[in-house]
Amino acid sequence: MVNIELKRERIVIRYKDHKWDWILEPRYWRNAFLWTALLLIFPAVSYFINPGLINTMISANIYAAIAIPLGLMTIGTGRMNFGPNFFIGVGGYTAALLSIAYGWGPLMTLPFAVLVTLASALIFSPLVIVARGLYYVLLTLLLPLVFLEVTFIYTDIFKGDTGLFGIVPLLDTGNSRINFLLIAYVSTFIMVLYVLIINKVLKSRYGLIMATINDDEDVAHGIGVNINKVKIISFVCAAGMIGVLGWFYAHYFSSFAGITYLPLTFMLKILLVMMIGGRSQIFGCIVGGYFVAFLEMILIRTMGPIQPVIFPIILMVLLFTLPEGLFGLYRKRRYREYLPTLHVRR
Repeated sequence: MVNIELKRERIVIRYKDHKWDWILEPRYWRNAFLWTALLLIFPAVSYFINPGLINTMISANIYAAIAIPLGLMTIGTGRMNFGPNFFIGVGGYTAALLSIAYGWGPLMTLPFAVLVTLASALIFSPLVIVARGLYYVLLTLLLPLVFLEVTFIYTDIFKGDTGLFGIVPLLDTGNSRINFLLIAYVSTFIMVLYVLIINKVLKSRYGLIMATINDDEDVAHGIGVNINKVKIISFVCAAGMIGVLGWFYAHYFSSFAGITYLPLTFMLKILLVMMIGGRSQIFGCIVGGYFVAFLEMILIRTMGPIQPVIFPIILMVLLFTLPEGLFGLYRKRRYREYLPTLHVRR
């Protein structure tokens, strides 16, 4: 028998041993609803006013979608991964090679891109156990750089100097503007899906265990937590989510070049998105992604050739002046303990 309980701030439905509850008070869902609605309206408005903004929005969504699982990885392992673009390269090259060789579309290449990324992450997952501090930073930093060198050594396969072309596009309606509009909604869907999944994980019992490991491994070990298991699961699952964005890049541009995504410049963008947004706050990653993408677009249009110099300077100034990130400004006015923040163990 279904039992429905209507309380002051939530509705609870019970059926046998199962329980579902939904919060009714607007203060818990109002802001999320308004921001999601804005993300859905923005591409449609830009389509008629300035279609070029859609491309910037897609970049912002993907920056945020990469930073969100990276934040989960950081919280779950207690270590900052400086090579998330390695998994972008794995997912992107897997999708690109399969699409070119067999003519597969994005739906066919997606599961293989995820599986290969998960397998590569599992191979390198012992790093989160044996390497600490500076050693872990250096090893994760080297992974994409070594992969980049591999693409140049085996240029017959990866075309390291020019990249792979002829990949089946993500969408093809026959109208480029409509393609951009639909792809913007696909990127928004991926980003929002990642936020919902990781928000649910971090608010669960498993998220509490991850927060304990992130804060103090000795305490976590003392209460009986299998630290190594949690670290490996966090590392591998987050890497698989990042690999999906490599698949997205490959089919979105119908080309994929490691020289674009594997160098330090792209990695620094993602790390700055995560830090400027708010020290591994998953909601802050969205703010950071849009801030970095639109700031980059404005500087390219106004500064021209000196943009590559001005852009990192502005970001570094913000990084030091806003230690809690842009999302931290909101938390100061309306403080609630949202989720675990970044605390990297030495």
